[in-house]
Amino acid sequence: MTPHADPAQGAAVKAADRAHVFHSWSAQDLIDPLAVAGAEGSYFWDYEGTRYLDFTSGLVFANIGYQHPKVVAAIQEAAGRMTAFAPAYAVEARSEAARLIAERTPGDLDKIFFTNGGAEAIENAARMARLHTGRPKVMSAYRSYHGGTVQAINITGDPRRWGSDTASAGVVHFWGPFLYRSPFYATTEAEECARALQHLEDTIAFEGPSTIAAIILETIPGTAGVMVPPAGYLAGVREICDRHGIVMVADEVMVGFGRTGSWFALDHFDVVPDLLTFAKGVNSGYVPLGGVAISSEIAETFARKPYPGGLTYSGHPLACAAAVATITTMAEEGIVEHAAHIGATVLGPGLRELASRHPSVGEVRGLGAFWALDLVRDPSTREPLVPYAASGAANAPMNEFAAACKKGGLWPLIAMNRTHVAPPCTVSEAEAKEGLSVLDEALSVADGFVV
Repeated sequence: MTPHADPAQGAAVKAADRAHVFHSWSAQDLIDPLAVAGAEGSYFWDYEGTRYLDFTSGLVFANIGYQHPKVVAAIQEAAGRMTAFAPAYAVEARSEAARLIAERTPGDLDKIFFTNGGAEAIENAARMARLHTGRPKVMSAYRSYHGGTVQAINITGDPRRWGSDTASAGVVHFWGPFLYRSPFYATTEAEECARALQHLEDTIAFEGPSTIAAIILETIPGTAGVMVPPAGYLAGVREICDRHGIVMVADEVMVGFGRTGSWFALDHFDVVPDLLTFAKGVNSGYVPLGGVAISSEIAETFARKPYPGGLTYSGHPLACAAAVATITTMAEEGIVEHAAHIGATVLGPGLRELASRHPSVGEVRGLGAFWALDLVRDPSTREPLVPYAASGAANAPMNEFAAACKKGGLWPLIAMNRTHVAPPCTVSEAEAKEGLSVLDEALSVADGFVV
């Protein structure tokens, strides 16, 4: 599909948006949303005909890129056959999507509860854990994001929680491992792992092990900074959960379905949780879908008593048809393997090379098609380029960096003092190098703020 300019239509789209659309996470009068005319593969474009290489994958969901013809065709065919049906029935698309997901989840996570997205998946995982254990508390890390609904936002550890922090009873936060900004004064990955696990043990001890239903962790924290956990950490959390009868919940909403170069990020760590939440990449966001993969032990809890939860659109046929087509396409086209390859041979080495030349890059972190550059004002002290949760004038350095990316034709994913690199898992080597070249130019802007 070739972009073409239609400024009049773009102006109409923008006017209707500004008149009627209420945007999430935004001060409504201070935003200027881009009017998007189309998208294909790794690119999208506006009504002026300007094309952008998307290093955000939307909101890290377009794992197979935009408008993949096989998935578009599957949705069209499904719409002609059955547009919708209630969740209490056995429907082919729903059954097949569940089967394909269960085939790929680790261990015995073979029962699938479908939701409309990731936040609802977290809500239901927390509910399942509390009902299964009969305990009230849920633990999660400070550097985390788990969704915007009432329970999920209170489980979240980042500043987006602050404005809605009114239902935190039963939620306990702790520090996860992050050597670059270690809260444990560690100097090696091994020290960080051991001290983070001890901190978790201590927190559990003071909260009361018999009161804790679940520990909910992003396998690799996403918007908090793409912090790959040190070797042994997730296995250590699994052992702690087993010892205290705590349900381990892995949040794979952002990192599942190929994002890190494996079907699930957990595959890198050989750990099996009790519950696994997913969304986004399960069907590349083409139709809203999420869910919880459930272990046999927890499923058995609800074998003879009803699970008190459900959604009108649980396992929506169009969403599930998109999931079937997405998973099948990823397998047929080797997209998961491609993500691993592009990360190991292009993105990882390319980003580390940029870091060697730009003093504003404090650290490079990631796997597959999932990376972050931690931008700093002072490389020696690791002071972030902008303060934590900065806004307004304090956030100017990141705003100028982002503007430079967009001027170069790259749409960046900005999170506090970081730029994340999360293109579609189908991104080509040439496209990845194109994005790295734009980042190279834009980082020169960030370098101007280094002391």
